[in-house]
Amino acid sequence: MTTKRLVDQITKKLKTERGKDIKSASNKDLYYVITSVVNDVVNGDWMVTQDKYKKKKQVYYLSMEFLVGRLLESNLLNSGILERANEALLKLGFQPQQVYEQEHDAGLGNGGLGRLAACFLDSLASLKYPGHGCGIRYRYGLFEQRIIHGHQIELPDYWLKEEYPWETRKIDQAVEIHFGGNVHMHEKNDGTLEFKYENTDKVMAVPYDIPIIGYRNNIVNSLRLWSAESTEIDTDHLTSQTDHYYHQLDHKHSIEQISGFLYPDDSHFEGKTLRIKQQYFLVSASIQHIIKEYKKNNRRSLKYLPDKVVIQINDTHPSLAIPELMRILMDQERYGWDEAWKITTSVMAYTNHTTLSEALEKWPKGMIKDLLPRIYMIIDEINERFCKGIWFDYPELRDKIPALAIIADDQVHMARLAIVGSFSINGVARIHTEILKKKEMKDFYYLFPKRFNNKTNGITHRRWLLQVNPNLAKLVTDVIGPKWIQRPNDLIGLLRYTKDSSFLEKIGQVKNENKRILADFIHDRTGITIDENSIYDIQIKRLHEYKRQLLNVFHILHLYNELKDNPSLDITPRTFIFGAKAAPSYHLAKEVIKLINQVASIVNNDKDIRGKLKVVFLENYNVSLAEKLIPAADISEQISTASKEASGTGNMKMMMNGALTVGTLDGANIEIRDFVGNNNIFIFGLNADQVLDYYQNGGYIARDIYNTDDRVKRILDQLNEGAFGSQEIEYKDIYYNILYHNDPYFVLKDFDPYLEIHELVEQAYRDKNAWNAMSVTNIAHSGKFSSDRTIQEYASEIWKLKKY
Repeated sequence: MTTKRLVDQITKKLKTERGKDIKSASNKDLYYVITSVVNDVVNGDWMVTQDKYKKKKQVYYLSMEFLVGRLLESNLLNSGILERANEALLKLGFQPQQVYEQEHDAGLGNGGLGRLAACFLDSLASLKYPGHGCGIRYRYGLFEQRIIHGHQIELPDYWLKEEYPWETRKIDQAVEIHFGGNVHMHEKNDGTLEFKYENTDKVMAVPYDIPIIGYRNNIVNSLRLWSAESTEIDTDHLTSQTDHYYHQLDHKHSIEQISGFLYPDDSHFEGKTLRIKQQYFLVSASIQHIIKEYKKNNRRSLKYLPDKVVIQINDTHPSLAIPELMRILMDQERYGWDEAWKITTSVMAYTNHTTLSEALEKWPKGMIKDLLPRIYMIIDEINERFCKGIWFDYPELRDKIPALAIIADDQVHMARLAIVGSFSINGVARIHTEILKKKEMKDFYYLFPKRFNNKTNGITHRRWLLQVNPNLAKLVTDVIGPKWIQRPNDLIGLLRYTKDSSFLEKIGQVKNENKRILADFIHDRTGITIDENSIYDIQIKRLHEYKRQLLNVFHILHLYNELKDNPSLDITPRTFIFGAKAAPSYHLAKEVIKLINQVASIVNNDKDIRGKLKVVFLENYNVSLAEKLIPAADISEQISTASKEASGTGNMKMMMNGALTVGTLDGANIEIRDFVGNNNIFIFGLNADQVLDYYQNGGYIARDIYNTDDRVKRILDQLNEGAFGSQEIEYKDIYYNILYHNDPYFVLKDFDPYLEIHELVEQAYRDKNAWNAMSVTNIAHSGKFSSDRTIQEYASEIWKLKKY
């Protein structure tokens, strides 16, 4: 499609679809028109792709999150018309970025889990693998974060308040989901059991499909999102049955709540109930769809389902897929238990994303029993058979049955269900998988050693380099050619240029331009003026104690105290940039956000330190904000407590854009270190074995560090005495958590090594040529962390998929 033709199409669609000419059109109008052009381009390919997949083995990726961000620019890129779209918009008098920014980030995810799922979908389509996402069409995202007087305030993220032009409603493919009611068991004449359901609460699951466009290959896969809807309200006899009518309205509202909010608060009974409903709603709708598609496209019985279908359970949230498939196979398709179990355990694969015990889901068994009586019966039977198997076949594990049982302590343990019912269990970084095998899931690994495997996470380099950092991408292409776009491992060719002073200077110029752009953005957004020549030290991720934003803040406070004592101190100016959301009920995390903002207010306005430090907290962190921050980062803060971060993907995105990692030996940091070498990364602090040893055997006393390190004492005393708050009690909880709960994430233990590594950062940054060489080394090795590599491994080693 030529630029001229694109201009003609835009002009025509403005008239026919928006009723406007180019002079009266807004950026929003142009956004919808360009989207319509893209849909016209890809719809034919979408139909052809789905038709060609009918006889292929396909993967269905079940996830509660798909953090796709904005899609227009990436869809233009993958369709091969981004450059011409930019030219067309400029010819028409519009700035492309202003048009693309009219799109609201889709509120379909929270953090790394959802962004990983989005990267995987991109790679599946770009590598021509038959694979689709299955999720929930939430009307409201997690929340829209506002910072008011330093405090996080949560506002509704109603991302669907305007038309979402990428989705197609498929009402003809809606399915029915049943909750509650009664289950009656009957023995048939042939001795088999039959289960009948009565008085169930029926919910309609309506699919909305979003195209997932492969990179310049005419492949279009699908992301199917399910929306919960009720059957029509009975409008008969309204005058005589007004109460009944309002009861129906309430009931309709409760049904629609199932797809109303991403992660409803589960600290109370109603929230827990809603979360279980969401999870079952997702898996029941998806599996019904999968079975229908299989039957439509294959004449063979469902006994051969594993030849054509694999279901990847992304984290524990979709674990109910296992008993749901069993229910359909036994109750509707009339398979016996053994055959149904063989099919199910040959189809299901599970990805574990955490070593945090509190993040391994478990639900009250009474709640599952009431909401999903037949599903509970199946889980109970799976548990009975599993525990009996251990008792008879593994007598050495008999005393561990309570710690392995799917139902234990009146709770249904979802991770255990996922492990028992899957043929593959994978971790998401080498160290994470080893911790699962040797510690967190040691006994399950003993039972099922062949099921455990590692698939280190990855990111799509098309979005996170080619799209978000076009100047760097062009520079890379100029020296190694364009093949890296489809073969990201070819980035390794950049190693030839780590001593090329001309190339290194150009790398520095690209980074400086990105920093300038970010400085302008920050000034427009916050009014804060930052030094473009300062070190941009960036930590962007979910706010959680184990991610240790607090350690970063303590470093800032240390530097501030040093400068207050000696304003002439010779340090390179630093700009510390944070982006993070805290869960609404996570009090301590919200206190850290308040502290960051209070420190920013004090540091940024203190003339004594001569502008050598600036602190910026950017509210409402999301994919679009990450796309602005990552290309400008000098330092990538990956400082989680060792053993706690399963993998991380922000570390990969930043290294791909030339930032240098300051990090612990945790998650994928270890593999980054192994590739780039110790001289091109800044590693500090406790390792995973040391952390786990402290947890198991004790020996760490935070108060000892407080009493012996005057820098630590000064900072904690300042918090305790109200130096950074309007009230003395403001940060008492942080103070007491460190000293009276013995610093559970080892902030004080790693404080001194963290300061030391930042001294090395300071010295390295002063030699710009050497710094740029380190940056290039990181970019060169980043191809190994492309999600294309991850998906190739899933496809060949777990899913057994063939490319189209």
